[in-house]
Amino acid sequence: MRIGELSKRSGVAVPTIKFYLREGMLPPGERTSPNQAQYDDSHVRRLRLVRAMVDLGGLSVAAVRDILATVDSPTDDLDKLMGTVSKGLTQAPEEVDETALDEVFDLIEDLGWLCNREHPAARSLALVYTAAREIDHPQLIAAMRRYAEASELIAKADLDYVENFSGIDRVLESVVVGTVLGDSALAALRKLAQTAESHRRYGSDDPVE
Repeated sequence: MRIGELSKRSGVAVPTIKFYLREGMLPPGERTSPNQAQYDDSHVRRLRLVRAMVDLGGLSVAAVRDILATVDSPTDDLDKLMGTVSKGLTQAPEEVDETALDEVFDLIEDLGWLCNREHPAARSLALVYTAAREIDHPQLIAAMRRYAEASELIAKADLDYVENFSGIDRVLESVVVGTVLGDSALAALRKLAQTAESHRRYGSDDPVE
């Protein structure tokens, strides 16, 4: 297919496709003339993955290139590939309180999770610990293990969702979509659950509006 058909099938505008080609985020098509190239279904799949990372995940061009380099590396280590995408979706704070980070890793090690101190999610959690203490809410830190245990159930649901897909690009696209949309869904579900629990504890028999 030519670039116009690729645009139609992928839902990505031609100028955007050309930008992705220039930036190395999309492999070049097969040249049929100096000004023409043919593309195939692999380009459609790659555009969907790039679009998910850029439009949904908000990743920078540099971050997308790093992830795609891992995707295209000669490896079948799906755990490594998914970890690269997951870390790419998390903004890592530049500085954190090392004592708070120590506490985070006490929890991580107690749970038996594998992680290093540079993982952006671990460092983000350290900021939560610091902020909770600064506003005099240490009880939030005390509740963190319960949050972590609930997160393990969510992680299992996440991976069950990912296993519905085959092919590296589609699997990693599902990680991006599932993480970004899943975060929004979890925020909404948490508020709904808080409303329901508040009603059970403190409310009447009238339905909550």
